[in-house]
Amino acid sequence: MNKILIASLLVLFVVFTTNVQSQNTLGIVDVETVLKEMPEALDADKKIKEVGQKWQDTLIQLRTGLQQKFEQYQKQKSMMAQDQQLKEEEALQAQNMQMVQYQEEKFGQQGELNRLREELLEPLRTKIKLAIDKVAKEEKIKMVVDKVMVLYSDTTIDITFKVIDTIKRANK
Repeated sequence: MNKILIASLLVLFVVFTTNVQSQNTLGIVDVETVLKEMPEALDADKKIKEVGQKWQDTLIQLRTGLQQKFEQYQKQKSMMAQDQQLKEEEALQAQNMQMVQYQEEKFGQQGELNRLREELLEPLRTKIKLAIDKVAKEEKIKMVVDKVMVLYSDTTIDITFKVIDTIKRANK
């Protein structure tokens, strides 16, 4: 009788322990929420928007200038000699190429705005990653995924606010 009771308790213990361990193998973090709670992320976003707006304003000025020159050319085209028309068209094409080049340099995939974004956000990503690692180790979580990639999850595996708390404590 005692052996059966001990064996039953042992089986229950193993099942319970396995069940508890399997519940803590996955964690979810809403990285967007974490970023919103970081003042340095808000500062970085503000700087990126300011610089981007400055470059956008310059691009608008370049477009406006090109458009005005083109309209002026269209009005005067009939009064120009053939060689003068060619010169004006080449000048307009060159100005258009400069505008396109400026746009690519500032806003393209390899542009300055993307480089600035990477430069400002990389330290934040590192900080978030370290906080996630710390919380995952403390909670014995084997894998953490971003909430954006999850269709459904139980709120008990969401560690977002623990990560935010860890970051805030590290900033003090």
